[in-house]
Amino acid sequence: MKPTRVRILDAAEHLMRTIGLARTTTKEIARAAGCSEAALYKHFESKEELFVLVLQERLPPFGPLVADLESGGLDGRDVEETLVEVARHAVAFYASSFPIAASLFSDPALLRRHGEEMDRLGNGPHRPLDALTAYLREQRAAGRLRSDADPAAAAALFLGACFQRAFLHSFASGRPPLGSAALPVDEFAAGLARTLLDGLR
Repeated sequence: MKPTRVRILDAAEHLMRTIGLARTTTKEIARAAGCSEAALYKHFESKEELFVLVLQERLPPFGPLVADLESGGLDGRDVEETLVEVARHAVAFYASSFPIAASLFSDPALLRRHGEEMDRLGNGPHRPLDALTAYLREQRAAGRLRSDADPAAAAALFLGACFQRAFLHSFASGRPPLGSAALPVDEFAAGLARTLLDGLR
């Protein structure tokens, strides 16, 4: 039998994917994991912590790349190659997380509580945007981008395009995707990085 922590994460991921985050409760997660709610709280503080861990451990990895952007761990690498990698990871992550998190927006009170808990945990959807903004600011300071380039606007445009592609792919729901979602991910990522840099160099 799997360890309790693994069973709880398995159950949380399954429920968040099938009934949505808003309808998933710690009671339901514990029942699906075959343990008590008290046992769940021995391993995890809250449903929000479980959500963060499902994103970090069960979805396509984006966190390590975001951490590298935050820490300057990508310095010295080609900017275009870095942006292509960010786009590929962002699209995969957003496409996997969108169906899980979308139900939050149907309940404003739950969305507010979830946001407050994300703030307490030092996490949230702003992290990739802040990290990419900081990375582009560093590239501008190093002379690799125009001195009048706006890193915050560029990061928002870039990740917004990745999120839009993920949304269109999710919205297709089995039908052929339209627009940018119809492009292979690698082609989309390369075109997006090239287009952004054409305006920043």
